[in-house]
Amino acid sequence: MGKYIEIIKQSFSGYYNYLIQEITNPSWTNYFYWLIGLSLLVFLLEIIIPWRKKQPVLRKGFFLDAFYILFNFFLFSLIGYNALSNVGVELFNDFLGLFGITNIVAIEVQTLPVWSQLLIMFIIADFVQWNVHRMLHRIPWMWKFHKIHHSVKEMGFAAQFRFHFLETIVYKSIQYIPLAMIGFGIEQFFVVHMFAVFVGHLNHANLDWSYGKLGYIFNNPRMHIWHHSKELPKSHPYGMNFGLTLSVWDYLFNTAYVPKSGRDIVLGFENDTNFPRTFWEQLKYPFVRNTDNSKKHNS
Repeated sequence: MGKYIEIIKQSFSGYYNYLIQEITNPSWTNYFYWLIGLSLLVFLLEIIIPWRKKQPVLRKGFFLDAFYILFNFFLFSLIGYNALSNVGVELFNDFLGLFGITNIVAIEVQTLPVWSQLLIMFIIADFVQWNVHRMLHRIPWMWKFHKIHHSVKEMGFAAQFRFHFLETIVYKSIQYIPLAMIGFGIEQFFVVHMFAVFVGHLNHANLDWSYGKLGYIFNNPRMHIWHHSKELPKSHPYGMNFGLTLSVWDYLFNTAYVPKSGRDIVLGFENDTNFPRTFWEQLKYPFVRNTDNSKKHNS
């Protein structure tokens, strides 16, 4: 037990020092400033070439989403996630040790060219995320958490970050084992993650982009707007377009749905009128009994 307590202590101080270092010492692998830079770039595109021209630049929910960026990507790690993840990894390794297993690396990719390592990691991570995303829509208790993301009523780049912090734990926990089995390093993960953040920005942005034939490979604003549609087609009662970065999974597994331009469709989910509108109320929402009055999952 003492070992885990020490890990928790080191995690808190370690992440705090890391965050201060990120803010005070910009570099080419600085997550803090890459996030700000990509956000400002996409926000500027929304202002210059908006798809929904009547939508305010500071749309409904903009400042709530801005706080979600701060909380989900920095404060959550500072107050607990970094410690939880480090303890979780140590517990998992100790569990393997009971069976005499020192690591679970099954495939060595370190000898491959960097570009191929990045490509393999990106494809595996995105496929895992696509499956987790489908689970968030189909499993009732998981849908209660995911409804927070779908409470967005006007779409913009920052809407990507409106999600309950427990979604991070679910995504990362399920991703950990397949990625650990291939033995990827933190440098590669940074590159893959920042690319996914950028595409996620674009997917949620007020931009009229579909990427032409590349839209069958990469998720895009015209496709993702339908994922947030309040009205679901009978053919997709649990939602559609679950891809986070890649759209190819939806086309391969018949969950793609882009019937027409979705520029002016109503966003949300069934019975969302009284859904909490503040951060703290949304944070508590999944834990309150009898809160989910919708008859079925919505996108």
